[in-house]
Amino acid sequence: MASMTIRDIDERLKAKLRVRAAHNGHSMEEEAREILRIALATPRSQSGSLVDSIRARVEPLGGVELLIAPREPIREPVNVG
Repeated sequence: MASMTIRDIDERLKAKLRVRAAHNGHSMEEEAREILRIALATPRSQSGSLVDSIRARVEPLGGVELLIAPREPIREPVNVG
C-alpha cells in the first residue's frame, strides 16, 4: 500500500474530518481514505454541460410540464416630445 502526507490543512477542515471520523467509528486516516474512495469512484460527466448534469440528477425524480405563455408582438416605442 502507498502512503501520502497532506500538509497545510485548515484547522476547521481537520476538525470536521475528526468529527466525521468519530461519528462513523473510523480513524481520521480511514475516514480520509473512504472520502477519497467515494469521490474517485463516482464517474464524472463527459458532456461538461451544466444543463445536462442538472437534468441527469433531476430527471429520475419525475418532471413538471410548464405552460409557457405565448409571446406578444413587440410594442412600438413611445415618442417623447
